[in-house]
Amino acid sequence: MSSSPLKVAVLDDYQGISEPKFKALDSSKYQVSFFKDTLRPYNHPDTTQDVKDQLIKRLEPFDVISTMRERTPFPRELISRLPNLKLLLTTGNRNLALDLDAFKERGIPVAGAVDKSNPGSVGSISTTEHCVTMILAAARNIAQDDLAVKTGGWQTVPAVSLKGKTLGTVGLGRLGVAVAKIMSVAFGMKVVAWSSNLTQEKADEQAKQAGLPVEDEKTGEKTFKVVTKEELFSTADVVSVHLVLSDRSRGAIAKKDLEMMKKTAIFVNTSRGPLVVEEDLLEVLEQGKIRAAALDVFNLEPLPLDSKWRTTKWGEDGRSRVLLTPHMGYVEEDTLSGWYDQQIENLERWVKGEQLALSLY
Repeated sequence: MSSSPLKVAVLDDYQGISEPKFKALDSSKYQVSFFKDTLRPYNHPDTTQDVKDQLIKRLEPFDVISTMRERTPFPRELISRLPNLKLLLTTGNRNLALDLDAFKERGIPVAGAVDKSNPGSVGSISTTEHCVTMILAAARNIAQDDLAVKTGGWQTVPAVSLKGKTLGTVGLGRLGVAVAKIMSVAFGMKVVAWSSNLTQEKADEQAKQAGLPVEDEKTGEKTFKVVTKEELFSTADVVSVHLVLSDRSRGAIAKKDLEMMKKTAIFVNTSRGPLVVEEDLLEVLEQGKIRAAALDVFNLEPLPLDSKWRTTKWGEDGRSRVLLTPHMGYVEEDTLSGWYDQQIENLERWVKGEQLALSLY
């Protein structure tokens, strides 16, 4: 390695959890800079050339970049414009915002990090808790009533009970099962599920692995009942999205699906914003066609200041109520702290010429 200090950029650490860890490095060996503000993605269709150049100007000097999973994308063109980059540190065990082929072609190692306090979860326990919280908050009007009390008001609209109601989970993987189990066992909700490849046999196996009976002994009703997409959207009282974003699943939920929902239904997305056609969801909510939406994820993050999600007066003039959180599903202090500890470990491994832990290619 060069005798001059390695230039390290730490991106998108909104809470500053990384700072004491990176600042503890030997300053004669590492020159660390922190950038808490996330610039618009290089490959976003609305990103101007000026903003692209601004991102290049920020990143170009650095030998090592630390990034948080899926906050700043690294497409091929951006990677090609960073001649000094020698190591990329990310979080999680996958990051779909990275062009790993381009990194590999350049010979730039990419290392991930896992949640050692909850092995194998990659933040899924945190996301499950956040999703359940959002369902309850939307059903009980928590955010609106809190604001009313703090601004001189009192009760707003009645809450709705979830007992005996139907949860529709779009996707029944690890997160979908975890949320469905909680809502079923704790709140007595019925569960229906759909995804393009989901079978009843697979859903029954998921119930078994979750420690649940395959069906109700008295009624014979399936614990996780697989239905058509149309039946899920038209019958569920709460629709919760739990799909992995891919080229095939992008835009999987559109206007025709959302317009089938009950007027009293709640739509929840803690997975990825682009799974839903955003314009269609905005239209349905602006027209007040469902009770509420609770969203932790968006097409463009962080949300621009002029985003309709920020500027619309939700819950007024016939519009649906909308609960928004800033992609907090996996943002827990212990998890993030552990991830940055592993980034430091990998940085020091790389400097010593040792094998990286959790190389992504």
